[in-house]
Amino acid sequence: MADVPESLQQEKDEQGTDKKCWDGKFQKAMDIDDMEEEYYESSIDDEEENLSDNVAINNMGTIPQGQACMAVTVEGIEHANSVGCGRNGREGSEKVTAAEDMGHVSIENIREQGRNRKSSEQLLALYEQEGLLEDDEDDDDVDWEPFEGVTVQMKWYCTNCTMANSDDSVHCDSCGEHRNSDILRQGFLASPYLPAEMPSSSDVPDERLEESKCVITTLTPSISPKIGVCCSSLQSERRTVVGFDERMLLHSEIQMETYPHPERPDRLRAIAASLRAAGLFPGKCFPIPAREATCEELQTIHSLEHVNAVESTSCGMLSHLSPDTYANEHSSLAARLAAGLCADLAKAIMTDQAQNGFALVRPPGHHAGVKDSMGFCLHNNAAIAVSASRVVGAKKVLIVDWDVHHGNGTQEIFEADQSVLYISLHRHGEGFYPGSGAVTEVGSSKGEGYSVNIPWKCGGVGDNDYIFAFQHAVLPIAEQFEPDLTIISAGFDAAKGDPLGRCEVTPDGFAHMAQMLSCLSKGKMLVILEGGYNLRSISASATAVIKVLLGDNPKPLPIDIQPSKGGLQTLLEVFEIQSKYWSSLKGHHQKLRSQWEAQYGSKKRKVIRKRRTHIVGGPVWWKWGRKRVVYYHWFARISSRKHL
Repeated sequence: MADVPESLQQEKDEQGTDKKCWDGKFQKAMDIDDMEEEYYESSIDDEEENLSDNVAINNMGTIPQGQACMAVTVEGIEHANSVGCGRNGREGSEKVTAAEDMGHVSIENIREQGRNRKSSEQLLALYEQEGLLEDDEDDDDVDWEPFEGVTVQMKWYCTNCTMANSDDSVHCDSCGEHRNSDILRQGFLASPYLPAEMPSSSDVPDERLEESKCVITTLTPSISPKIGVCCSSLQSERRTVVGFDERMLLHSEIQMETYPHPERPDRLRAIAASLRAAGLFPGKCFPIPAREATCEELQTIHSLEHVNAVESTSCGMLSHLSPDTYANEHSSLAARLAAGLCADLAKAIMTDQAQNGFALVRPPGHHAGVKDSMGFCLHNNAAIAVSASRVVGAKKVLIVDWDVHHGNGTQEIFEADQSVLYISLHRHGEGFYPGSGAVTEVGSSKGEGYSVNIPWKCGGVGDNDYIFAFQHAVLPIAEQFEPDLTIISAGFDAAKGDPLGRCEVTPDGFAHMAQMLSCLSKGKMLVILEGGYNLRSISASATAVIKVLLGDNPKPLPIDIQPSKGGLQTLLEVFEIQSKYWSSLKGHHQKLRSQWEAQYGSKKRKVIRKRRTHIVGGPVWWKWGRKRVVYYHWFARISSRKHL
């Protein structure tokens, strides 16, 4: 063998050492593969043995559900439950082949996952031994899971006001109603703090459901469906009729969006339950047969395009006539029933078959115009009642709309009609819906002066403001008009607790307003339900109004009712405009002007004088000479800056 130079021999030795080092690592890696293979082959043998045992059991007969799932894990577990878990021998034997196929697929999955998991663990240990893997102080959270700390906030919606609440709360954060309130069975008489009685057996819920349906069924009229025909019991001294049909409950939002829609069937359910619990209806009030308004009746108010648009909703499960007005396949029927009931109630009252009436109907109507459906409204029920009353002799009709939202549809329909006086008390401004109803809107053409708007500029308006407005504005104008029929568009969303209105009117306040209007038109009065979205508020308020229709007197009013400053200011603006159309307002206008000066005018003058005393600077004699204007203009501005 030839001699090798010393430098080359040293380089060769170094390469040999490196080779031995890498060969050692490679051998360790090979040992790991051998260990994996040996471990995994034993695992496969166990899994195949279990699978064969389970298939044999399936062929023999019944096995517990989930037994065969022991042989199939990870991705195959759901398929194993459906394939290999037969409940009887026939079902299991028919699916043996599929189970075997599934078993092989699962074994392949196990092999792949086992190899990855085992090699990762062994390589990690190897790298730690060689010192090739350094500890990372930031990666010390070995128990981290991808969804740890991510919680889903559960919530429930209040039956009374539809507001959302956290799942751990028992009472509504907005209205205080109990989560399981019994308001739909007992109305406003149900306790807001106690839950409904829970059934003790599985049969009780079905019985309660049937009973709750019976509450509505008993309200369905059992009278001959002929129009204008009432039972002989209506010939009593004071006759109050109620219009209702359970099919109006079918108008509902099929699919809930972010929150439950405020205009929901529970509104009628709560009022019906309250009337039943109070013994008013069925009982003291009488039903009137329900019928659908005809296309001809609807076209006396609405355009043909509008009628066809509403009818077209019956072809789909869910549609929207406007962004806030939903409709389902039953909505057009409910709208026709509501309009037909209002028309027949107006005819019954005008022909002395009834003294007064209450239309317990939905969907509401006072936002629906000649061509448009909006604001939860499809057909204008009050306007259709006016049209029906004219057929039987009504010459002049008064509509008082105390819904917290302006009835833009009703005003549009009758704004040029001097035979219909429309008076609306509502919130206006600050972006409040629908935006119409300013004090300057008085009607047009021959109907100028026959639209009277009393717009409150803020929320929180209560009984005193409404009753004061009735005493000094509504009643004087209405008495001068001398109507043959009075229709109330009775929205109860100005009631205390309503989530949309944010006002403070109580059931007694609504009762007093209804009693004051009952003195008009010889007591011929029709009350039509419009808005109102707090179930406790609308059921209590509707019950109070119906008691007035039956002849009951509400609680006595305070001797001297004083409005708020904002309410008095609104009335002064109304008198400034309407006094030129209604002479009955002139005396009230002077009285209110004096009241305003006495309460708020003197305070304003005192403030001005107080500001003037702070004026300093400049020659004093300027206040006495021709330069006094410059003195006050210049030095008052400097003084005001100093005080700021």
